[in-house]
Amino acid sequence: MSISLSSDFATAVPEMAVSWEAVPVAEPELLVLNEPLARELGLDPEWLKADGLPLLVGTAAPGVAQAYAGHQFGGYSPRLGDGRALLLGELTDAEGRLRDLHLKGSGRTPFARGGDGLAAIGPMLREYVLSEAMHALGIPTTRSLAVVATGATVQRDEPLAGAVLARVAASHLRVGSFQYARNTGDVDLLRRLADHAIARHHPGSTYLELFEHVVAAQAALVARWMLVGFIHGVMNTDNMTISGETIDYGPCAFMEAYDPATVYSSIDHRGRYAFGNQPIVAEWNLARLAEALLPLFDDDEDKAVALAMETLGTFPERFERAWIGGMGAKLGITDDVKPLLKDLLALMQENHVDFTSFFHHLSAAARGDAEPARSLFLDLAGIDAWIARWREHGPDAAAMDRVNPVYVPRNHLVEQALAAGAAGDLDPLRRLVDVVTRPFGERPGLEHFSAPAPQDFSATYRTFCGT
Repeated sequence: MSISLSSDFATAVPEMAVSWEAVPVAEPELLVLNEPLARELGLDPEWLKADGLPLLVGTAAPGVAQAYAGHQFGGYSPRLGDGRALLLGELTDAEGRLRDLHLKGSGRTPFARGGDGLAAIGPMLREYVLSEAMHALGIPTTRSLAVVATGATVQRDEPLAGAVLARVAASHLRVGSFQYARNTGDVDLLRRLADHAIARHHPGSTYLELFEHVVAAQAALVARWMLVGFIHGVMNTDNMTISGETIDYGPCAFMEAYDPATVYSSIDHRGRYAFGNQPIVAEWNLARLAEALLPLFDDDEDKAVALAMETLGTFPERFERAWIGGMGAKLGITDDVKPLLKDLLALMQENHVDFTSFFHHLSAAARGDAEPARSLFLDLAGIDAWIARWREHGPDAAAMDRVNPVYVPRNHLVEQALAAGAAGDLDPLRRLVDVVTRPFGERPGLEHFSAPAPQDFSATYRTFCGT
């Protein structure tokens, strides 16, 4: 079949797009293919499995490496960019939406900063599992189309088998993209980048309205993460999208025992991106976007700053509304949830209660059987008193079932599936994907997938970026 890819980004801001070719892959081997997503994109899955493999590893045609900057753990790097990735171009999906087709692990680019530009099978399969689980949970995210083994060896702490991930996004525009454009001092470049973002995501908007849209999208996104216990792990400004999609599934994980200080990332030594810090970091990142966009808000810098601050100031309320509203839905009640929620979260933290399991079991309590939920607590008097107060609000069990997942990518199961996949056995990964992409409602025989990790696993578990 014939594939037509446009080059809207490269045309709009050629200064931020370096034409580049992926490293040759002599014998690509398709490991996993997201057939429903392929059809959504107007691509024939059978063609992708055979003649389409060069497209999935980037050797069918050159792509572009995107330039961007970013604050990484608070430190500014003026030139990051796609060090091991290529934007192959944009395609129009079955609903008429423009989507990026992008690769990870396709080789070194001018932005590689000393890295080898490659990726190993495990981290690419990880992104496939996690992004598809997030999509099934209704959380805006980049999507994984395919993982293809390259036959190359990737040297990390040990030699690993190489792979390329093909992923799809509404766009790959980031806060760091605007930081890069602003840092050049070229206001015309900054304006063209903003015009491109507006045309792509919010047609007809002003520059200030673009910023308002991003603030709103990110407030809702981070609330949605936290409502399912997701910890991104590396919320650098180059990993915050303008579209409001989740991007970069490196050192991310799902929280087990509730604790706002939970960190799984091996590189987050000070807990900057801990579970409970995610709203604070998101607002900080958005302040960096505001700084980059100031010249477009008003010619008078003082007025521009005032406009930016006014819009940024809406973030806490937007996040709070999304978080409290979401928690009300998880608890099955529509009236004031704050007093109940405060006491519940304190009890969960004190008793090291599994986040996903509790909210799943709570719907049984709404139907009259409190034992599955209360059995997770050591402080039975405390949880019994809380459940009695909660029941006075008349919780809706059916509504709770629709928002409280039974199955999330449990960290120990992800690691087991990735280890098996890297060793050539993809059956555990396929089974895990099947389970987590249908996360709501219990299914017989899948109890293993809803059980928390063994305590000795959770106590030492760490995630890594994969580079």
